[in-house]
Amino acid sequence: MSVADYMTKKLVVVHPETTVSVAVDLMRTNDIHRLPVMDGNQLVGLVTQGIISRALPSTATSLSVYETNYLLTKATVANIMTTNVQTINATDQLEDAIYQMRQHKIGVLPVMHAHQIVGIITNNDILAAFLNITGYGEATVISRVVIQHDHPGVIFKIGQVLAEHDLSIETLMVVRRQNQRIIELHITGDQVEKVQSVLTTAGFELE
Repeated sequence: MSVADYMTKKLVVVHPETTVSVAVDLMRTNDIHRLPVMDGNQLVGLVTQGIISRALPSTATSLSVYETNYLLTKATVANIMTTNVQTINATDQLEDAIYQMRQHKIGVLPVMHAHQIVGIITNNDILAAFLNITGYGEATVISRVVIQHDHPGVIFKIGQVLAEHDLSIETLMVVRRQNQRIIELHITGDQVEKVQSVLTTAGFELE
């Protein structure tokens, strides 16, 4: 599961001299919340809805309307963008992106390849990836196999037992719970009873 598999490849970018009002319009038109800032082919910054909101004057200021209009129409992205941009390589694993976002408390990472930006991955992309990986929305039922003492070959054994009875798994996930391992099998609804029966007979504990 590489970052390249789940990143957004369609990039909407701005330049340092782009006005804040144009940046806001681009976000609204494309239904996005972040824009990479490019100087030629080089990534030089990032501007987000949050950055723009923090740059706007307080509504408690009597001149705020005029100040806001000035900021939006005269100020450029270069005036407010962050230049300390965290990035990730397209070949990195999805979990690397998740870890980096958590470490830096951010929701977006421009994706790089050969020192060039090739995409962007956001927390929404990662949530969509999770739904894809788990097969969410497909007509499947989850059977949970409890492994009290994990050891090599457990998943292979489960697959072997099911294959011997011509049963298949749509998706599989491993959940860590203290000293246990819970293996979630996503299987088609018409095979549930047979899968559970076969696994129980083979000595596996079902939850």
